Amino acid sequence: MSHTASSTLSVQLLGTLRVWSHDEEILIGPPKQRALLALLAIRLGVVVRREQIVDALWGPEPPATAANGVHTYVAGLRRALDPVRAGRGSGEVLVTRSDGYELRLPVEAVDAALFVRQREEARRMAAAGRPEAAFERLGAALGLWHGEALAGVPGPFAAMERVRLREMRFAAVEEWIGGMIAAGGSEEAVVVLNEAIVQEPLREKLRYLLMLALSRCGRQAHALQAYSETRTYLDEELGIEPGVELRNLHARILAGTVEGSRPPRSPQRETVPAQAERRSTAPTAAAYLPSHLPSRANVFVGRSAELRKVREMLTRESPERGRATPILAIDGAPGVGKSALALELAHESLDRFPDGHLYADLGGTSDHPLSAFDVLAQLLRNLGIQRASLPTDLDGRVMLYRSLLHGKKMLVVLDNALGADQLRPLIPQGSACLIVTSRQPQRGLVVRYGAHRIGLKPLDRETATALLLALTGAEQGTDRRSAVSRLAELCGGLPLAIRITAGRLLGDPYASPERLAALYEDPLTRLELLAVEGDDDMSIRSVITVSYRHLSEETARLFRMLCRTGLEEVGPMSPVQLMGITPAAAASHLESLTDHGLLEQTGPEEYRLNDLVRIYGAGLAEVRPQAIPLHTPRKLAITQDPDGRRIGGRVS
Repeated sequence: MSHTASSTLSVQLLGTLRVWSHDEEILIGPPKQRALLALLAIRLGVVVRREQIVDALWGPEPPATAANGVHTYVAGLRRALDPVRAGRGSGEVLVTRSDGYELRLPVEAVDAALFVRQREEARRMAAAGRPEAAFERLGAALGLWHGEALAGVPGPFAAMERVRLREMRFAAVEEWIGGMIAAGGSEEAVVVLNEAIVQEPLREKLRYLLMLALSRCGRQAHALQAYSETRTYLDEELGIEPGVELRNLHARILAGTVEGSRPPRSPQRETVPAQAERRSTAPTAAAYLPSHLPSRANVFVGRSAELRKVREMLTRESPERGRATPILAIDGAPGVGKSALALELAHESLDRFPDGHLYADLGGTSDHPLSAFDVLAQLLRNLGIQRASLPTDLDGRVMLYRSLLHGKKMLVVLDNALGADQLRPLIPQGSACLIVTSRQPQRGLVVRYGAHRIGLKPLDRETATALLLALTGAEQGTDRRSAVSRLAELCGGLPLAIRITAGRLLGDPYASPERLAALYEDPLTRLELLAVEGDDDMSIRSVITVSYRHLSEETARLFRMLCRTGLEEVGPMSPVQLMGITPAAAASHLESLTDHGLLEQTGPEEYRLNDLVRIYGAGLAEVRPQAIPLHTPRKLAITQDPDGRRIGGRVS
């Protein structure tokens, strides 16, 4: 780096964006050039890829000229920041990398970076039992602010950063005021708090501190009035009651037991600088450690090959090594165990992601899937962003979400995804790891992001039997195991069906594998029994219906016809015979059925109908397959024309 340029430059982001060299202010240029500098300064010392710059400056729908615009703005920044070297290559203040650009300046030269460092230092001081030093360091950090962060800087990235930095600022304000009160400065704290509450009226921690400071000043009546005003405001604005910490403080003020009390505890990291054990109650993006994964299955059997593959992927493409976010896409038929595998993988990998774990059900298996806009609201709330601070547009939420995850070793599980349009805004960048489950293969993730795809198949008979035995604790004697094995087979190897069956065996003291297997032999009875009353997610018929509803009219017609034949195995020319369509149209229909989990591809030109799926489809066709025992293997004997193409077959 040019010693002269790097040691004299300073960048102000915590207010109107301004840059100085020595004591002389530098003109940065047009608005998008200023937005580029803001992006590079926020990502100080990190290579920002060109596609990230385009997203940050223009959002998800950039103009065709965006790439050229990036080059123009980079060149303009070089002329402004390092005019001596501007004509001789990339320079050493703004460095060109193979896939992007990096701003190289000391942390002290960028006020936002210095603010973050000083706040972290204050936390460490507080944790070490040095509250006075922590209080002073927080005061120095807050003194770096000169107004709204990135004021006047355009673009979705700047809008998102303003929200993030504002959250960090007010979290630091709360910590600093907590230290002031603990040091005996309650009267001064009241003045500061009244001003802060005007700016952030929904932050309950500020109102808690105001009540505490008033009480410690001997102004109990004013403290109670502050609570009443808070309660009225929250009810009018949000329709909610004050949180438990505010209510508890109110009760202590009424009881006269406030003296010596401390600000409320929360499960987040220690933040208040006044005392090491004091914590912040207002979760913020900077301090909040999210962990929102549902529990894993109580019994998990099989999938050893898939688990091994993912472990190898995480080792090989750890966030520290990889340039892109590692993505695992799990797809498969309804009830095949996609979510169970995803959560099993997530829980066993928790230690790899110390910065937190996010989960969202995208509702792709329901009639009302969530939009990316709504999912982002859920994820941002889980990251500690207050509802009132959520961006009101999709671009703003995307940029805030990606910024909060940038540089963080976090795990994100997106369950029951529908398609690319829903997923694309939810893909983080950098060190996070993403696990996606979907009934449909997410080929776009594979092509565009290099995702690793796992296509789940039904369990083989031995593994399915082991799962049912493990779930029921059934005896493993020869006779009993034979009946359990038959039950597992009648469940089509689908873990959902096996779990429902286990629930029936455990919930009925008179049930036995032999008796239930006899009932399952009737296909329609079996489909009716494979359900949990009142829970559509635990019904084989319901989960298959969701996939069926997504089929086109012609593909649905073919599906019913295939199920009516009673076949298990189907060749690619069977639709030609059944419907009189072209081979190309047949291939398209078969691919659609496979993508929706209603056909299983077993070879280059071979497909299989799962027993339960076939029973469902036959019921739609109003044909009951009674004549053929479903446990008897049934295949389509394929015949060929002189050119070797499959043209049909017969039942054997």
